[in-house]
Amino acid sequence: MDRVPPRAARLRIGLTTLAAVICGLAAYAVLPRAHDAALLLWVQDDPAELAERQLARAFDADVAVREIEAALRENDPDLAKSFVELAQAHNVPVSADLLARVETATATAASATAKAGSFTRGLITGEPDDLASLAGTAVGDLFVFGDIRDAVREGGRWASGGDADHLILGLSGVGIAITAGTYASLGIGAPARAALTLVKAARKNGALGTRMAENVSRSLRGAVDQTALQKALATASLTRPALAVRAVREAVKIEKADDLFRLTRDVGRVQSKAGTRAAFDGLKLADEPRDMARVAKLAEKQGGKTRAVIKLLGRGAILLTAGAFQLAMWVLWAAMLVFGFVSSLKSVVERVTLRHLQRRKMRRLQHARAMQAPGLAAAAATV
Repeated sequence: MDRVPPRAARLRIGLTTLAAVICGLAAYAVLPRAHDAALLLWVQDDPAELAERQLARAFDADVAVREIEAALRENDPDLAKSFVELAQAHNVPVSADLLARVETATATAASATAKAGSFTRGLITGEPDDLASLAGTAVGDLFVFGDIRDAVREGGRWASGGDADHLILGLSGVGIAITAGTYASLGIGAPARAALTLVKAARKNGALGTRMAENVSRSLRGAVDQTALQKALATASLTRPALAVRAVREAVKIEKADDLFRLTRDVGRVQSKAGTRAAFDGLKLADEPRDMARVAKLAEKQGGKTRAVIKLLGRGAILLTAGAFQLAMWVLWAAMLVFGFVSSLKSVVERVTLRHLQRRKMRRLQHARAMQAPGLAAAAATV
């Protein structure tokens, strides 16, 4: 065993101890972030669990009261009720007075007069914003009236060189085609048909995001011949629905609209589990159809709380808002710091042990020399 000078040995031990302390303190600071990052990476493919992880940090009594008050000021009792349900699910207290205000606003919105007005508005304008108005819009579309109205309006604008919405035109054409008794044989259920109406309505009221609109347009290109559809609508009108249906069916190949129907099924799942407004919120949030599939998974778990979750977390409700690379770096840094701490601690123990063994060896050597000194002195005297 090589003997290390005492001063050098103490310096090495001191430096290694300092490295262990630095790595330990850094690891202590980083580990909570790394733990959260690892959990988020683990549940990134489960929107419901991902949302729960983030709600645990972002939702409390102050947030609940603030959001409920804001929803009531904006005359959105459905959103206020969604936040109440979220608060109850997370054991967040809400005052009795605020609960009473939400119940009153909800009852007023659900009154027969309000529902009748919403139904009529949806039937005439085709722009639903709640379940009653969506029912009116869906009735209009199921009787072809709504889709023909929209298709003739947009087709007329196109023919006159005006600013036509080709997405509305294409969705109306698909709606006319599948309503004409063909969707049953293609496995397109009534909820998906109603969801097609909701997608069209979302486009009208601005709830369909730009990127999602681009994805829907791509889905329609293979299924709808826009030029043929425009020509077909030139001879159609609201007073001659049978002629419009026959003409449009020639321009629409709904068997090529699989991507669109997958989207509408997901929209229908959200609408059935969380409500019409939640479906609109989801369409506004989603950039592409697979995002809507994640919103549907979230709605299946959260139910009526879905709107509150989306309002509070935004895209973080369905996707990691921080990049996976950034989260992975937190985990990597924590692992490196823990490794550095353990390695430095191991080195300190080894160096201290080595120093201790060297000192014991030196003491034994000194003791042996001390025991031999009288004999050597006597031998030297006799010589």
